[in-house]
Amino acid sequence: MGQIEDSTGRISHLVAAAKQYSQMDRAAHQEIDVRDGLKSTLVMLSHKINERGINVVKDFDHSLPTIPAHPAELNQVWTNLIDNAVYAMAEGGTLTVRTVREDGWVLVEICDTGAGIPVEMQQKIFEPFFTTKPVGEGTGLGLDISYRVITQRHGGDLRVVSHPGDTRFQVRLPLTEPPSFG
Repeated sequence: MGQIEDSTGRISHLVAAAKQYSQMDRAAHQEIDVRDGLKSTLVMLSHKINERGINVVKDFDHSLPTIPAHPAELNQVWTNLIDNAVYAMAEGGTLTVRTVREDGWVLVEICDTGAGIPVEMQQKIFEPFFTTKPVGEGTGLGLDISYRVITQRHGGDLRVVSHPGDTRFQVRLPLTEPPSFG
């Protein structure tokens, strides 16, 4: 009975995360708590994270306000960034997902302890079809799409800071909606 109860709890948790992640029952544009999307994305990618023995650190600012956003699109961004971070740590490591208020922005950082991105590649990673992955493992579109979703659809900013053992993708989203967005 204990195993059934435990399994039922895990399935319920996964179904709730899938429902939140897919945003199927929600408006395309709404006020959201970015932490909800990050948490559901971590649940959706937990099999990959666990396969590689990666430690996850959630450093969430619990005082963040909701922000106007397209949550399904942001979930795609979180998926791309977290999946890339997991890929960068083939031998395990630490994935840190951090949120903080920074002036008029919500800052989301996806950090990994992988090998890092060489400086000469950092200038190209947001270009369409550029990939560091072997043929068949990456299309080179994930970061390009993520960049466009953040900058064009949300009026935000996406950048990378990388050194061996510390790569940080930083997403800045405005606390209030810019006049030309929505």
